[in-house]
Amino acid sequence: MGKKEKIDDLIKEALNSEDAKFYEELEEQTLLEKLGSVHKGKTGWLASVMTVMHVVIFIVFVYCAIQFFNTEITNELIKWACAGFLCMIFMAMMKLYIWMQMDKNDMLRALKRLELQVAVLLEKK
Repeated sequence: MGKKEKIDDLIKEALNSEDAKFYEELEEQTLLEKLGSVHKGKTGWLASVMTVMHVVIFIVFVYCAIQFFNTEITNELIKWACAGFLCMIFMAMMKLYIWMQMDKNDMLRALKRLELQVAVLLEKK
């Protein structure tokens, strides 16, 4: 048994049932759970809007790519390539925002675990 499991067991023993339930909620999440937690909370509406916009911009990107491969005029090739490139930049920025929110939620979860561990240690003394 690793050190992390020993510490977790000691903390769970020291907690009452309500605190132990809260501690269990702070466990590591899967990628889908992390993505779902981004869409909840105060800024969840923004993440949902960005997800819808991401799908719309992807459809526009596919349209730009189709138009790019269907034309032979140089000026049109440049226009469709630039439009497709802008779509890729927008999609990358939206993904970065979502990933940063997921990372922020992980950091908050780790801070809550640390706060709970400190509270348990202080309570034991």
